[in-house]
Amino acid sequence: MNVTRKGQVVEIVGVQPKVNETAPAFSLANLNDKVVKLSDFAGKPVLISVVPDIDTRICSLQTKRFNQEAASVEGVKFITISNNTKEEQATWCAAEGVDMEILHDTEGTFGEAYGLFIPEMGHLARAIFVVDKDGKLIYEAISAEISEEPDYAAALEQAKSAR
Repeated sequence: MNVTRKGQVVEIVGVQPKVNETAPAFSLANLNDKVVKLSDFAGKPVLISVVPDIDTRICSLQTKRFNQEAASVEGVKFITISNNTKEEQATWCAAEGVDMEILHDTEGTFGEAYGLFIPEMGHLARAIFVVDKDGKLIYEAISAEISEEPDYAAALEQAKSAR
């Protein structure tokens, strides 16, 4: 699959999961070194926000937006995933006052499972997934232009309807 970064075509390697399929399992460490698995949230819808680099403007805006939504949307678990290091994520969260669940994919296991790694950039593609309480993928949006913000309203609508 190809997307663009500031108009330049880049390739995402792997196979992306599709709506109505079981969401691929993953387990990643959070900022407290606790391993978090998708299965930990069985019975509750999950919105997974994937950002290429937490230290860039659009990724920062996306993560802060979902952090705000997480505080006001009951019954949905919000997670942000990037392949930044734990230290980079922790520094950013402390500076921005973000307290949502942030997971780091420094080994690339999530990127492989969800087909989101862009070798040319060394980062994950920008994407949002919503998984229903039964573990089925009900929303998938991989940004065609990764330097632009995603459609927050569409993702939030899907997450809220899955409660």
